[in-house]
Amino acid sequence: MGAPEHEDDHRPGTDASHLVVLGGRSGVGKTTTALALHALLRADDVRHAVVEGDNLDLAWPPPWEHGLDLRNLAAVWANYRELGYRRLVYTNTVSVLAAGALAAAMGDSPAVTAVLLTGADDVVDARLATRETGAELAAHRERSAAAARRLDAEAPAGTHRIATEGLTPQELAARVRALAGW
Repeated sequence: MGAPEHEDDHRPGTDASHLVVLGGRSGVGKTTTALALHALLRADDVRHAVVEGDNLDLAWPPPWEHGLDLRNLAAVWANYRELGYRRLVYTNTVSVLAAGALAAAMGDSPAVTAVLLTGADDVVDARLATRETGAELAAHRERSAAAARRLDAEAPAGTHRIATEGLTPQELAARVRALAGW
């Protein structure tokens, strides 16, 4: 892939950041794809950060009405940016719907690549069954299906859609990387 990307981060004109948002219903493979992308970029020495959006406001009671996820992203990104990072992979179910707010929270006007991972009900249900049981599984399946319908209807124009069935995490990561131009 040429010279290591992180060496280029401090050249004139390369100070712009780039945000890749990976969205999709529960069980579609967002985190797995982000981790495979991380491994791919690491192998090619491409400086980047990965943030799992659910971890920015995982609390009880949920602090969603306070925008804690965006406030925490702003703080986390400021720390990464100070250390020279310019590429961020952000995963969250509805991240493609919130890409503008996420970019604004970063505070440095990043380019944005929005990727919606999709998956058929039976495939996603089987994946969810490996991590949930009983009533939690039923509730998770219902929320996942509702999120899929919402994301399908509301994903903004320009959102890239990738069906995950039949693709390995590495193949998905390579497709996301190509879309981002990294």
